[in-house]
Amino acid sequence: MTYMNSQLIDTVRQFTGSKKSILVIGDVMLDRYLIGNVNRISPEAPVPVVLLKQSEDRAGGAANVAANLSGLGLNTEIIGCIGDDVTGKILTQIIADSGIGVANIMTSKLRPTVSKTRVMSGNQQIVRIDDESAAAFTVEENQQLLSNVTQALNNKPAMVILSDYAKGVLSDNTCKAIIEYCKQLNIPVIADPKGRDYGKYKGASTLTPNKKETAEACGVDINETEALLHAAEQLKNQLNLDFLAVTRGEEGISLIDDKQIQHIPATAKKVFDVSGAGDTVIATLAAGLAHGLNPHDALQLANIAAGIVVGKVGTVPVSKAELLKALVSEDGQSQADKICDNAQLAELVSRWKANQQKIVFTNGCFDLLHAGHVTYLEAAKKTGDKLILGLNTDRSVSALKGPTRPVVHEGDRARVLAALASVDAVILFDEDTPLQLIDAIRPDVIVKGDDYTEDQVVGGTEVKSWGGSVKLIPLVQGRSTSNIIKKLGA
Repeated sequence: MTYMNSQLIDTVRQFTGSKKSILVIGDVMLDRYLIGNVNRISPEAPVPVVLLKQSEDRAGGAANVAANLSGLGLNTEIIGCIGDDVTGKILTQIIADSGIGVANIMTSKLRPTVSKTRVMSGNQQIVRIDDESAAAFTVEENQQLLSNVTQALNNKPAMVILSDYAKGVLSDNTCKAIIEYCKQLNIPVIADPKGRDYGKYKGASTLTPNKKETAEACGVDINETEALLHAAEQLKNQLNLDFLAVTRGEEGISLIDDKQIQHIPATAKKVFDVSGAGDTVIATLAAGLAHGLNPHDALQLANIAAGIVVGKVGTVPVSKAELLKALVSEDGQSQADKICDNAQLAELVSRWKANQQKIVFTNGCFDLLHAGHVTYLEAAKKTGDKLILGLNTDRSVSALKGPTRPVVHEGDRARVLAALASVDAVILFDEDTPLQLIDAIRPDVIVKGDDYTEDQVVGGTEVKSWGGSVKLIPLVQGRSTSNIIKKLGA
């Protein structure tokens, strides 16, 4: 079940103007697109002839990670290596034009700027041409990189991202040195890893490998999901990570922490090109974590951002406006998603408890929703972090109120209540009392109106037995469904 809340929207809005900055270190590259149409096959060889219509240069690799961060409104600086060539100048200008700090990008006379040229016909890639050097970085180059890193870390970024494309910037020694130095400064490090040996990332806060990379690093079959995730859990422990996030394409993202494995389903409706999706995930994850989101919610945000960029052709960063638009859309959908069955509610409660969030429960008929109801629910929400509303079914309302009630069908009542910001979950119950539901949820607080006494509250004794409490909320006088019905009949 997809579950969204206004906290994600509020967090994204905080990105712009935030004093927190993020430092990206890794392999920068130029992504060049030659776009045209194929109408014939060459007479010289059995290959398509592309009639060139346009060309585009974009920031790729670690530079795309930084472009995503900048597009989200964050202060961003980047460290990488370019060649002493025209391509390097073009790439540096593209990065700088995106509002990213480029003062610590290193120029080398020993290697070209890494570039990938893709020849496209419509949305179809015909061929890719790579320009790069396979030579390892020299001792002097590595020393210069670390010197630039030290200089950038003096600005105290909120987080460091290691964007490793195995092009040489993040050698074993360089990677280990950066992580160790960041530990001394208490700066979290997130890495998008490459290769089969992840030892150089030991001590990072988290890694974001994709499914294929995880399978290779763990030596397991990519198609054996259970074995893959079990091996990933062991990998997390071996590397002393806070958590591990495995991106699994159309299967979403798996979050592995010390307590459990959680799955976040993919959100993309159309997939044109997965290029750069991993860059968007790690950038948005870092942005969310830096602004106080827990790993699950930060990955949920990253998952939505990735769903945006895979709907585009080529390496394109996400923008803050796009992410907010998607969040608002998801939030509208999530209003209906708040209406849970038992299994869905159990999943939510498990996650909330894992995040040490205080769970509040209340129940009622809520027929003909009025200001008294809304005020009551707002007050109930303030007694904890998450409010679950147990809603009487039509049958149970009739049993309580008589055969002419409810006025509004249970499905409609649930949908209206789910639209309230104060309500985090709605579940229908058909029993005479919600005691069975309360036993299943084991909330921290039970709330009722002050027309009850504490000893009259169903489930009060039980919630106190596991350390919870009962809260009585003052009701708004003169506001009731019965009064509305009387007025309508007058």
